[in-house]
Amino acid sequence: MSHVTPSTADQARDRVERGALLIDVRSDAGREASGVIEGATVVAKADVAAFAETVDKQRELVIFCGTTAGSGPVADYLESNGFTAVSHVDGGFEALRAEGL
Repeated sequence: MSHVTPSTADQARDRVERGALLIDVRSDAGREASGVIEGATVVAKADVAAFAETVDKQRELVIFCGTTAGSGPVADYLESNGFTAVSHVDGGFEALRAEGL
C-alpha cells in the first residue's frame, strides 16, 4: 500500500496546469489499449530509477498508471529518493480521461 496520498483527477489536472510533470507508468500494452494523455511523459516502471536521476527533485510530479496500485509504488519510490512534491492519481488513467486530460 502506498504511503503517498493519492490525489483526485481534478487535483492532478490543477497541478499539471500549474506546471507539474505528468508521468505515465502504464505498460505499452495499456497505452495501446486505452490511449494516451497528450503531454504526459512515458516512463516504464523498470526505468523509474534512471528517470529519477534526470529530474530536479523539487519538480512537482503527478504519477498515473491504469490503477492506483500501479502508480502508488512509483510515487513511494520517488518520495523515498528525495522528491519533495510527488502525487499519484486515484483512479488512474480512466479518472484522468474522465476529467478531460
